Order: sequence, then structure tokens, then C-alpha cells
Amino acid sequence: MNPAAMTAAHRSLPFGTKVKVVNRRNGKAVVVRINDRGPFVSGRILDLSKAAAEKLGFLRAGHTKVCLEGAG
Repeated sequence: MNPAAMTAAHRSLPFGTKVKVVNRRNGKAVVVRINDRGPFVSGRILDLSKAAAEKLGFLRAGHTKVCLEGAG
């Protein structure tokens, strides 16, 4: 996964799938492309690139609650 790109890892979504990710704490949203597998931490459904986490406003926190939507 490229930390500078708007990408993410998901366990089962097909590579190339675009997903809108919304930070539930501040309402910020980004569209990312699935290009890797993971996360491998219990209770987590998505690993975002550093660039995506920064745009969503939780880079320093490391993780946050999000909503996923199909990006169409």
C-alpha cells in the first residue's frame, strides 16, 4: 500500500473497489481504492493509507470509527 495515495486494505472486497469512508467523529469523507489485504487486528475492518487518515483527521490518533459507503 502506498502511504501517499488514497488507498486502503480490506479482507474481502475486490481489489480496485472504490469505497467512501466517513469519519464518524468529524464528518470528513474520502474515497479510497482497495489495493491490499488486511487489517489483521481483531475488530478492525479497514486499514487506510497515511494520506487517507490525514484527510479524515485522525492520523495522530491512529484509529477512529468510520462508516463505509459504495463510491459508485
